[in-house]
Amino acid sequence: MTHAPIPPARFTPALIRIVATVSAGFIVTQLDVTIVNIALARLAADLNASVARLQWIVDAYTLAFAVLMLSSGVLGDRYGARRMYAAGLAVFALASLACGLASAPAALIAARAVQGAGAALMLPNSLALLNDACRHDRALRARAVGFWTAAGAISIAAGPVAGGLLIAAFGWRSIFLVNLPLCAAGLAATLAWVPASHRTASHGTPCNQAGEPQRPAVRSLDVRGQLLAIVALTAFTGAVIEWRPLGFAHPAVIGGFVLALVALCMFVRFETRLADPMLPLAMLRHPTFGAAVLFGVCVNLTYYGTVFVLALYLQHARGESPLQAGLAFMPLTGGFLLSNIASGHAVARYGARLPMIVGALVAASGYALLSVIDAATPLAAVLAPCLLIPLGMGLAVPAMTTAVLASVEPARAGTASALLNTARQAGGAVGVAAFGALSGTGAATQVVAGLHADTAISTALLLAAAGFAWFVRQDAVPAPGRAPRAARLDGSH
Repeated sequence: MTHAPIPPARFTPALIRIVATVSAGFIVTQLDVTIVNIALARLAADLNASVARLQWIVDAYTLAFAVLMLSSGVLGDRYGARRMYAAGLAVFALASLACGLASAPAALIAARAVQGAGAALMLPNSLALLNDACRHDRALRARAVGFWTAAGAISIAAGPVAGGLLIAAFGWRSIFLVNLPLCAAGLAATLAWVPASHRTASHGTPCNQAGEPQRPAVRSLDVRGQLLAIVALTAFTGAVIEWRPLGFAHPAVIGGFVLALVALCMFVRFETRLADPMLPLAMLRHPTFGAAVLFGVCVNLTYYGTVFVLALYLQHARGESPLQAGLAFMPLTGGFLLSNIASGHAVARYGARLPMIVGALVAASGYALLSVIDAATPLAAVLAPCLLIPLGMGLAVPAMTTAVLASVEPARAGTASALLNTARQAGGAVGVAAFGALSGTGAATQVVAGLHADTAISTALLLAAAGFAWFVRQDAVPAPGRAPRAARLDGSH
């Protein structure tokens, strides 16, 4: 069975359905990144969880999300992006049910890790499906990626708001159980509306009876590399989380850092010796891709860490209820909505570099304004920078994603997007661990001091990100009808 290529010149009803379906998965994966933050006070009280355990509840999801995404991209390339995307929705739904039924911090942490595994299956494969649907029109792809990114970014920003409303009405368990109908709807839409990959049209590879491409050379899952990546990132994040309560000289903390370094060195050594590694290091040598990875790490590290500390600040330092704290995050939602949609048009007209630089600078100004607030600062003064941060990020992130997709060959889209988002999620996990550690035990004065340090670091990192964006090729997203001049991300030129 083969598929005849039909170049989409505009947003047809079929394309709109595909964008909506893959965006639904992105929404649930990103919603659970931040929705838990607004429940921290209730989780601490109901489950007797310390700040370190709260960090693990947040980071168990992000860590599993990060370290399994590379293998998920390979699975999508190997078995088909649609099949893996649907499997991710099912795993995520079952894990969400387990989260909603958890009665102890350990059970919730374990269920959150399984949630992260489901999210890892969804995210790279949703982007691969979107890339495939717009494969013949780069300007259309830039706009579609803008809508896809907007859906995820808005859900990240809306997480605290939705969490506050749900907790006020139904309790903290509802923030997990709400995923069940969302995943069910996404799974039904995937089976009904999302076609199999069209890679066969451009590569001449036959499809199997399920409509998925049969690849002549099956890529290795690289189990050894996957395990080393899990050990390296988990050990490092765990050492950062436990550093504050145990002390830096504690054997567990020192051992965690040493184990992370050893595992990282072994990972790099093994990956460079494989003909078909899990982490294609040639991609990182591509100037556009390497700059995008560093840019993404800075963005996620600062944002995830800041949202975690802001949730502590609003509830522990200011004494806001979960609902009040959730509503205080509303400017994030509005900022992402406006800038993500505008980003697609800006990228199609100006290329990726300029929106990335401008976006990073705008977000940096928001973090700088947050660095001077304290427990007595009027709430309006807190909300203003919370609008600048998403305005900048929403402009920059779709540009970053589109630049990567414009340079990668279709057969490696899943792996490339997984590599990029792995780095971003890893940055987010480290941000929660590091910025949470700066907040101490959660006392009001410690939280405010931690927020000051967090936002000062974030400002510096976003300024550095603007510098990284300068290395993104301005012609990474060529005008319609022009062939891309950038080197492909598979290492060829």
